[in-house]
Amino acid sequence: MAKYRYKVRDQGGRLVEGEMEAQSETELVGKLRKMGYIITGISLAPATHGITLGDFFSRVKHVGTEDMILFNIQLSDMLDAGLGLLACLRTISSQVENRRFKDLIEDISLRIETGTSLSEAMEVHPRYFSKLKISMVRAGEASGNLALVLKRLAELDESELDLKQKVNSALLYPSVLFFAAVVVIIFIVTFIIPQFAEIFLKAGVPLPLLTRILHAVGLAIKDYWYLLILGIVVLLFCVRIYVNTKNGRLTYDKFKLALPITGPLIRKASISRFARTLATLSASGVNILESLEILEGAIGNEVLSRVIKTVQEAVRQGSKISEPLKISGEFPPDTIQMIAAGEETGNLDGMLSKVADLYDSAVGYSIKKLTTLLEPIFLVIMGGIVASVMASILLPMFDLVKVLRR
Repeated sequence: MAKYRYKVRDQGGRLVEGEMEAQSETELVGKLRKMGYIITGISLAPATHGITLGDFFSRVKHVGTEDMILFNIQLSDMLDAGLGLLACLRTISSQVENRRFKDLIEDISLRIETGTSLSEAMEVHPRYFSKLKISMVRAGEASGNLALVLKRLAELDESELDLKQKVNSALLYPSVLFFAAVVVIIFIVTFIIPQFAEIFLKAGVPLPLLTRILHAVGLAIKDYWYLLILGIVVLLFCVRIYVNTKNGRLTYDKFKLALPITGPLIRKASISRFARTLATLSASGVNILESLEILEGAIGNEVLSRVIKTVQEAVRQGSKISEPLKISGEFPPDTIQMIAAGEETGNLDGMLSKVADLYDSAVGYSIKKLTTLLEPIFLVIMGGIVASVMASILLPMFDLVKVLRR
C-alpha cells in the first residue's frame, strides 16, 4: 500500500490538502470522490526512512474525551449554521491532526455517503461511541434535533471530565503521601536499623522486642526482596482477576463506598453522574426504560448499577423512579425528595439537572474538606511511625550507654 499526497476542493470551494494510503491512484480517486471532493492534484508522497516521530505520535495517540467534546461542539455548531452532515464531517476531518481520529471521522463519512445514518455509523465503532451516545444521537435524528442533542452530549462529557478530574486530584494527594511514607519506612527498616542493631549486638546490648521485629523485617526485605516483589505482583494479579468478576466488582465497589473519608466523595460523584446522565438522556428524547438500561452500564459502580436494574423492573410494573430508589437505601433522602418532586410536577429532567448541580458543588466542597483533613491525619500517622522507629533505635542506645559506663 502506497501513501499519496492529494489536493482537492470541498463543496464550498475551499482547498484541502492531505495524505492518504491506497493500493493505487485509482483507488484513492474513488475514495476522494466518495467523500465529495473535487480532485485538483495527486502525487506519491516522498519516501521516508522509517516512520517520523511526529507521524508515530499522531498514529498512537488515542482519541480522548477532549477530542470527542470538540467534535460534538463543532458538529453541533455547523449543523446549526445550516451545513449538511457530510460537509460538516469532511470539514472537521480536514482540521483534525490526530491520525486515528481523522481515520475514524473519514470512515463515518464514507458510511453516511452510502446511506447509513450517523447513529448506525457510530455503532460500528463501540470503542469510541458508547451505547449512551449512540442512543442520544438516534433520538436526535428521530426528533430532528441532532444539533441540540450533540450540544447536550458535549456538555455531558464536559461535566463528566470535570468531575473525574476533581475526584482524581483529591485522591492523588493521599496516594502520593502514602507512597512516600512507605518508601521512607522501607529505607529506615532496611538500611538504618540493621546498622544500629549490629552495633548493639556487638556491644552485648539486648535488643527490645520492637527493635527485634523491625530488624527481622528489614533483613527479610533485604535478603528476599525479589520474593516480596513477586508476591505483590501475584497478589495484585489475583485481585485484578477477582475484581473483573461480577461478585468481585460488587465487593470492590462496596468497599470503596464504605471507606470513611473517600467513600462519601465517591458516592456523591456517582449520584451526580446518575442524575446528569438520566436528565440528558430523557431531555434528548430517549424513553425512560432505555435510559435506565443505558445508565445501568454507564454508572461505573456495581452497587448503584444493581439499584438501577431494580428501578428498571419497578418502572416496567408502573412504579415511579423515586420509590425503588428510596427502598434501596443507597440514595440520600434529599435526593429522593427532589426526584419525587420532579415526577409530581412533570419536570423530572429539570429536577435531575438540579440534583446533578447540587452534587457537583458537594463534590467540590468535599474535595476541599478532604485535602484539609488528610494532611494532619497523615502527619499524625507518620509521626507515630517515625516515633516507633526512633524508639526502636533509642531504647537499646540507652542500654548501650549504661554498658559503656560500667
